[in-house]
Amino acid sequence: MPELTPDGLRAAVARIAPSRIPALTQHLFEATTNAQQAASLAPLRAFVHSWAVFVAIERHPERAARLRELERIIDAGDQDPAEAISEIRSIHEAAAAEAGL
Repeated sequence: MPELTPDGLRAAVARIAPSRIPALTQHLFEATTNAQQAASLAPLRAFVHSWAVFVAIERHPERAARLRELERIIDAGDQDPAEAISEIRSIHEAAAAEAGL
């Protein structure tokens, strides 16, 4: 896992999912703006949490592929989403723990 800083997360995303750099940059801009307006670090903490979990998931291609499959199941609406939602939650919790969050 990279350092949980904007630069550390940006470098990790550039390595594992370079197409997501524009989204990371936009999210960081919004988080910084919101933090300044609210005089709170909460938006920046949310940014770090979100991207640290993303990196932790994407570092493991099988886990990332499974997450995308579960998201497709939910989006399709053909099945009861309860099991898929539960597994998604588990993936996110494991990734957050791996990231040290």
